[in-house]
Amino acid sequence: MSALEQSRHLATAIPGPRSQDLITRKKAAVASGVGNTMPVYAARAFGGIVEDVDGNRLIDLGSGIAVTTVGNASPRVVDAVREQVANFTHTCFMVTPYEGYVAVAEALNRLTPGDGDKRSALFNSGSEAVENAIKIARVYTGKQAVVSFDHAYHGRTNLTMALTAKSMPYKHGFGPFAPEIYRAPLSYPFRDAEFGGKELATDGELAARRAITMMDKQVGAENLAAVIIEPIQGEGGFIVPAEGFLPTLLQWCRDNDVVFIADEVQTGFARTGRMFACEHEGIVPDLIVTAKGIADGMPLSAVTGPASIMDAPHVGGLGGTYGGNPVACAAALATIATIEDGGLVDRAAHIESLMKDKLGRMQAEDDRIGDVRGRGAMIAVELVKPGTLEPDAELTKKLSTAAHQAGVIVLTCGTFGNVLRFLPPLTISDELLLEALDVLELILRDL
Repeated sequence: MSALEQSRHLATAIPGPRSQDLITRKKAAVASGVGNTMPVYAARAFGGIVEDVDGNRLIDLGSGIAVTTVGNASPRVVDAVREQVANFTHTCFMVTPYEGYVAVAEALNRLTPGDGDKRSALFNSGSEAVENAIKIARVYTGKQAVVSFDHAYHGRTNLTMALTAKSMPYKHGFGPFAPEIYRAPLSYPFRDAEFGGKELATDGELAARRAITMMDKQVGAENLAAVIIEPIQGEGGFIVPAEGFLPTLLQWCRDNDVVFIADEVQTGFARTGRMFACEHEGIVPDLIVTAKGIADGMPLSAVTGPASIMDAPHVGGLGGTYGGNPVACAAALATIATIEDGGLVDRAAHIESLMKDKLGRMQAEDDRIGDVRGRGAMIAVELVKPGTLEPDAELTKKLSTAAHQAGVIVLTCGTFGNVLRFLPPLTISDELLLEALDVLELILRDL
């Protein structure tokens, strides 16, 4: 796999003939509700490059939506998966358990913020882990209500759709949703400055008090089992709350017997320049939900927290046929080892420096770039109409489409559809990363 050349190369127009044939086959075989960002079909991937079936080599600034953090087909992960597959692929941990599950739980208990006696439970997807975190919080507190935030994304299952803020495409037409879900205002510095003034945009504690007032008045702490929040919002637009917002919320939860759940599905495992994003403000959530980058592409997720909370559900109340699959566990252990031994937490911080420097210079020359934000290798630009704060979703779509045609994989996000997000693998070279940003700069000038 290392023979996959780490350079951008366009052998055909995008999409090429083989991808076009697969697009036709997909339309005839796959439900139309399953969409695609890129009009190409992958054949190989390694490091910072995805090669399609037509031989085009694309610079990867998406990592499969923050999944292949240590790089696609990372050698240590490949070796671990091969060894495990040769031994056994499944027994169900609830029937015939195996060491890999226990070892992953031990690693999570060690890595997540906070000291003391911890427990973990493993599942398949981020949505599934979020639902189980809510179950645990409800049993532990004996309460039912849950608060999530504006612009939140927590998944596509029924309960997680209720927690998710954006209607299209995630919720539209799929209701009714799970009850006892409430929404509070987030700290969104770029847009809070527009509607609430500079103080609200920069004072995280003030923004948290706004949310707490809503929770007190509309829900009541005596009814509230959990508050769930992404320390940096993902699908909502890579929104980094103002400093002080998260600690103030956490303290209120502590004071009111409310479980504070950090959804670190997209932000976890070195993505933001810390092992977990909540570490940037030194907070220790009651429960941490992880997935995506945990196993370099194998389906695995987890909930981790103090034994006093995690052990609240009765025996048999947590689990699932495939939860903590042995192959996925082997991949997770190899992924964690790669992050720790390879210094990838520091690498993410270096990527942040490179990207913010380049994007900041672009912003200074182009008033359509309203904001550059994020942490580590989780960076975004919010595009606006010139001289305003009005979201420009059309420009965002044109820019991302042109980038795809030029051989750069980028993703969009945001409640208003006007955010371009960058999630490069931490193993991408500086040269590839800067080349991709140069391509985007040229396209933006042409547009």
